[in-house]
Amino acid sequence: MKKLFLLCLTVGLILFADSNANAQSYNNAIGVRLGSYNGLNYKTFLQSNKALDFNLSFRNNDNLNRFIFTGLYEVHNPINNAPGLTWYYGAGGSIGSYKVKDFEGEMFLSADGVIGLDYKIAEAPINLAIDWRPRLELTPNTGFGSGDVGLALRFTF
Repeated sequence: MKKLFLLCLTVGLILFADSNANAQSYNNAIGVRLGSYNGLNYKTFLQSNKALDFNLSFRNNDNLNRFIFTGLYEVHNPINNAPGLTWYYGAGGSIGSYKVKDFEGEMFLSADGVIGLDYKIAEAPINLAIDWRPRLELTPNTGFGSGDVGLALRFTF
């Protein structure tokens, strides 16, 4: 239900977006992304509305050891009458490894998509983003991952 709400909200914002304006209000950002795949996050803009977003996720507990590197190409579009707020979409991929308790570890490879909202706080070097990242898992098992909803908290420079 939460995923459906986020999707409907994003589609609604798309209808009111003006994609000809300058979408970017910062050049680089580094911080953390919290969600199903917690980890370090870095975003850099290549052009005023095109960015690369990298995420290094890891989990280590009694039942699972996981390491995943994700790279995404994103297109940002401003939202009318909302300074600092953009919506974005994009695609990329993930590679990594995981080991489940009592089983041999395996390589992880997927094709990923992303759609989300990005907000740069005007008077502070802080950026917040929330996004949904569905994935098509290619190895070790083929299948569709309905997604990871995450919140990024980043320092901009």
